[in-house]
Amino acid sequence: MKYFGGCDVGSTYAKCVILNEEGKIVSDATIRSKINPVKSAELALEEAINKVDDIKSAEELSYLIGTGYGRNKVPFADENISEISCHAMGVHVTNPEVKAIIDIGGQDVKGIAIDADGTVKNFAMNDKCAAGTGRFFEAMANAFEMTLPEFCQLSLQAKNTIPITAQCTVFAESEVISLVGEGKPMDEIAAGIQLAVAKRCFVMAKKAGATDSITLTGGCAKNAGLKKAIEHVLKIKVVDLDIDPQLMGALGAAEYARQKGMA
Repeated sequence: MKYFGGCDVGSTYAKCVILNEEGKIVSDATIRSKINPVKSAELALEEAINKVDDIKSAEELSYLIGTGYGRNKVPFADENISEISCHAMGVHVTNPEVKAIIDIGGQDVKGIAIDADGTVKNFAMNDKCAAGTGRFFEAMANAFEMTLPEFCQLSLQAKNTIPITAQCTVFAESEVISLVGEGKPMDEIAAGIQLAVAKRCFVMAKKAGATDSITLTGGCAKNAGLKKAIEHVLKIKVVDLDIDPQLMGALGAAEYARQKGMA
């Protein structure tokens, strides 16, 4: 049996997926990224490989592809492919009916249109500002003195929304702290934060050609409050994936590895 790997080294998390010859996921791993991307890749690969009895190291994979911002640092990788292509392929093999993605990573937001074969049709990217990214949500959770999962659920309780006007992470955090200090309802402030991010995603989604449905990838795809806000702003359905959306880049890289390794 041959095995194929994809390692997605992101700014916040490193993910690894290992597929068998049939394209079935046999193991996966997600770890918090280290300062050194090589170390991040090594740890993610090691955790995923330890779950497969037939292989002992990354060198034994038939083909390995690196992706993410640290894609050039993945040990033993046969090649690297951009995370935009890998997220498109990951979603395609998970649900071929989905043709548009909003990928919200630790430091950027991307809108991606998927072609019929899983390749990228077109994309748009906001990498000039951290507002609306995973780092942004972590800052907001800190301002609320909550864990990130607690913050992501908070806005679902809100009956009203308090708008957040600042477009910068630093200024938005100051604005939120001021609103909390004034005694404003925290769930309504959280709803305003989610709505502000959803409006940023609107531009990316439209550039990606989203018309009737879209899916979210990256760690922020697990943010239930953001999903609700995006559906409200875009007026289209956000499709849930059967596989952890945070693994989409690694899954797409592993699928590309399988295709190349089986050729």
